[in-house]
Amino acid sequence: MNDNSPSRNEEAVARFVERFAAEMTEAGMQRTASRVFAALLSSDDASLTSAELSERLGISPAAVSGAIRYLVQVGLAGRERDPGSRRDRYRVHNEVWYTTFAQRDAVLMRWENALRDGADSLGRDTPAGARLAETVEFFEFVQEELATMMDRWRARQEERRAERQT
Repeated sequence: MNDNSPSRNEEAVARFVERFAAEMTEAGMQRTASRVFAALLSSDDASLTSAELSERLGISPAAVSGAIRYLVQVGLAGRERDPGSRRDRYRVHNEVWYTTFAQRDAVLMRWENALRDGADSLGRDTPAGARLAETVEFFEFVQEELATMMDRWRARQEERRAERQT
């Protein structure tokens, strides 16, 4: 099924795009980037050109470009060339959520290291140092749990793929 399939309700898709984009904006993402990401996510092949995004969302190509630049920077989308064309196509990566969480793990590690240094600099026996040390312990806990959760997710996906093949 492609995005022009008769069974695809474009009004329902547009409502989803705006609703999900509003949720992402509420969580802190730029509004236009949220809309572009939701449009890519709702595309059957997870990719659209700048012109397609501009038309679907009623935004300028410049707005699409800025949103894509942001989405690429945060790892939620990629840019590729249409074969035999000079047009860019923007794509939501496979396993976008897994990749996003894995990247956040690296961010947490950097924060953890900076906080550990801060706790040492402030002195772990001071209120501020103790607060930073506790934050380090929290990040260590989150990273351990996240690694375990990601492993369980991979195993679950492998099981589901195996079930689909039988």
